[in-house]
Amino acid sequence: MNTYFITGISTEVGKTVASAIITEALEADYWKPVQAGELENCDTAKVKRLISNTTSQCHPNAYALETPMSPHAAAAIDGVEIDINAFTPPHTNNPNLVIEGAGGLLVPLNASTTILDLIQPHYKVIVVSRHYLGSINHTLLTVQFLKEKGFDVTLLFSGAAHPTTEAIIKKMTGVPVLGRIDEEPYFDQNVVKAYAERFKNQL
Repeated sequence: MNTYFITGISTEVGKTVASAIITEALEADYWKPVQAGELENCDTAKVKRLISNTTSQCHPNAYALETPMSPHAAAAIDGVEIDINAFTPPHTNNPNLVIEGAGGLLVPLNASTTILDLIQPHYKVIVVSRHYLGSINHTLLTVQFLKEKGFDVTLLFSGAAHPTTEAIIKKMTGVPVLGRIDEEPYFDQNVVKAYAERFKNQL
């Protein structure tokens, strides 16, 4: 199975839209291991609405937490402790699986594990980077950390183009860039499908 782990340089950088586009491009299955907050309009529900192929399946979270906080804190409010052993990837016959992380790599799951601990050595990691003050530093740190751990890393830019930021990130990371998801007026199945066609041959 080809497994793609979608992480970001921070929260609210476009991971869910990126996950929907990559899921659509590969007709992959989708799994978000831990959801914190927005349970009535969770990321899994958003991806379901954005994809249009009939092959992909969206699998349930291992943990669905009520409060929009770091998973370790949301779990404490819910009276549960997150067990890293509970994160078993879904069984599927689909040759491709897209996994969406929560926040960035070092978001805590509990007192000893982070989102990074969900990423297996054979996973292909796609880092979503969005321009803001500090995003160059956050992107370089994220990519460098993943490279030091031996992961196969690809960048995906999100939001309005910022050529100088993108140029220095490309030069200093030296990793492949899938492209950019622009600051669209809205995202629906048609927009997602158009991006999926654009990225398909590079995945």
